[in-house]
Amino acid sequence: MTISILLCEDQTLMRQGLRTILELEPGFQVVGEAADGNEAVQRYQELTAAGKRPDVVLMDIQMPRMSGVQAAAILTTHDPEARIIMLTTFDYEDYVYDAIKAGAMGYLLKDVPANELITTILQVHAGEPSIQPRIANKLLIEFGRQGRSPRSTQPDKLSPREIEILKLISEGASNRKIAEQLSLAEGTVKNYVSTILDKLHTENRTQAALLARERKLF
Repeated sequence: MTISILLCEDQTLMRQGLRTILELEPGFQVVGEAADGNEAVQRYQELTAAGKRPDVVLMDIQMPRMSGVQAAAILTTHDPEARIIMLTTFDYEDYVYDAIKAGAMGYLLKDVPANELITTILQVHAGEPSIQPRIANKLLIEFGRQGRSPRSTQPDKLSPREIEILKLISEGASNRKIAEQLSLAEGTVKNYVSTILDKLHTENRTQAALLARERKLF
């Protein structure tokens, strides 16, 4: 199995260095590069149209013309199953919050060792959200600070079926795979997912999976 990667980074030396690290790893292939958010969206769409949709996108959070957060939001809006890892030199709470709100599944500081980068790519490719422990607590604090009303600080109670579906979401299953596994119509699963996000007061599947693990909902 080969994991295809779209690499989005505005600094040429950093981008070349990341490419070298990734292509030395067996089973990894960089299928495209972008130097800003606009290029990232364009390259992703071009590769998808050619039947070569990247398995994982490594996205710098700060790029010219369009930021990585803006690009991630566009990609996940058009392709909810896009798997994006944000790269940054900062661990500020608002950066983390905005990245996950945009649908990113992972968040890495650029000073991580190569083996941690590889592990994160493998986790996100498997559908598992990955946040470094040193910034995970900041993320949870920011979720609590950003726009939560007093009633929304605790999730509404989920039904057994909703918990079952949430667990599959946390394992990276798409709506189609969930439907097949539970013998449900894909449209029914889509409705369940919408209800789950509403009950948890989250905006996307990644947020829901992170909150479920933090609250030990399963």
